[in-house]
Amino acid sequence: MKGWIIYSENETEIVSERNEVDRFVEEAKEEGIELKVLKPEQIDLFVTSQNRKSILVDGEETTLPDFVLPRMGAGTTYFALAVIRHLERLGVQCINSSHPIEIVKDKLYTQQILAENNLPVPKTMLAKFPINIDLIEKNIGFPAVIKTLYGTQGKGVFLSNTKKSFKDLMQLIEITNSKLSIIIQELIKDSYGRDLRVLIVGGRAIACMERSAPEDGFKANFSDGGAVKQFDLTPEIEWLATEACRVTGLEIAGVDLLFDGDHYKICEINSSPGFTGIESCCDINVAKEIFKYLKIRFGIF
Repeated sequence: MKGWIIYSENETEIVSERNEVDRFVEEAKEEGIELKVLKPEQIDLFVTSQNRKSILVDGEETTLPDFVLPRMGAGTTYFALAVIRHLERLGVQCINSSHPIEIVKDKLYTQQILAENNLPVPKTMLAKFPINIDLIEKNIGFPAVIKTLYGTQGKGVFLSNTKKSFKDLMQLIEITNSKLSIIIQELIKDSYGRDLRVLIVGGRAIACMERSAPEDGFKANFSDGGAVKQFDLTPEIEWLATEACRVTGLEIAGVDLLFDGDHYKICEINSSPGFTGIESCCDINVAKEIFKYLKIRFGIF
């Protein structure tokens, strides 16, 4: 088996992201898989009838891989998405494929699909400027969570505890970038400073951890200093996470659940989940599990 990881470094990424890519490379050697890591910028594509010659790597014709693992998540650019689509049309298995990646990159669209399938989600509203704050107070209430449509690792997520702080934040956004697309969500109070991350591989929940924010903070992301511990995979948790992936089309994902009394709401879905945190508290080798799934997909046992 030959595979590519399409991965793009950026100035804001955390060290563990690159470490996880390195882990894939190391584990691939153990599994007898030839794995190459490529940046989208290394790839050129051409729309031509000479299909197998329509992809170049570093300006040269190349043998296409058996599979591709996109590892950009919410940071997937239009160019990277076009590369994934092109590879799919050449018969390369991309896991995840382009359409599910595009769906969950957009947090509002994700919530719309989940709600359409009667899955529990926080009440969510797409903001427009000028903001009708009274409307927000009546339908969402305060505290309220404000999110950019695209973002990961807790970036672009804010909490406004009061109507006044919300008004100040909205005025700042309107002055600096009134075209910024943001959503406003109700705060699920039982989940303040904590949530669950469920890791899905091949439609199966393989691990679950609870994340807790540091020093009474609001965001519980491991990449932002949150503490993690293993959490039991109950039937409800497993069903919510796997169903969320089924309706969005993801094969590999990190599903974030919010505590809501004795039940849960689906917060977000990540198409390229990090796994340093979940491996630190759960007895699991995520890269190995993903390669095992790929071998089953390709009938290699």
